[in-house]
Amino acid sequence: MGQTRRSHEENHSKYRISKHVVSDSKSMLGELITSKTRLRLLIKFFITQANRGYLNGLATEMGESTNSIRKELNHLQGAGYLDKVKVDNKVEYKANTQHPLFEVLQKVVLKHLGLEDVVDTVLERMGAVQEIILVGDYVHGNDSGKIEIFLIGEQLNMDYIAQLEEKIEKLIKRKISFYLATKFLSTQPHIVLFNEKDNR
Repeated sequence: MGQTRRSHEENHSKYRISKHVVSDSKSMLGELITSKTRLRLLIKFFITQANRGYLNGLATEMGESTNSIRKELNHLQGAGYLDKVKVDNKVEYKANTQHPLFEVLQKVVLKHLGLEDVVDTVLERMGAVQEIILVGDYVHGNDSGKIEIFLIGEQLNMDYIAQLEEKIEKLIKRKISFYLATKFLSTQPHIVLFNEKDNR
């Protein structure tokens, strides 16, 4: 038991170090990027490098005019943050993973959305969590206000989950739903926010 707790504390400590560089970014990102459209595009493309989008699809998804989306896409692509590729006669945009600030921007986006705070609080309060997996709207870069997360592990404290949800919702100003499981078997799109094996 003591060894398990010690291992968990070491993992948690490593996680704290990795996020220190963006500790103030939760409020900073919204203050620095005054264009809401640009901010939404950054969230879309940098929450996961798998996300892609084309002009008309992004305009529909975000309820914006194509001119507004085009302006911001051109700005981000011109600055080197986005790449554009031609797929079936459509121009698709995606994050430029070779940009020197790619990983920093990913961390800033996760912090801005409160997802790093979610991981931090879960690891501190829930015990031996093996994986923390994001599903739902946020996987697609849609800041809908409802975060859905699977907590994977053995002997997790199910009685405490409602209290944890309330605590985190106050912290990040978004609704959150946790699902507890011993394995994640779903084929739906997801993002692994924490994996115990990667933090040993």
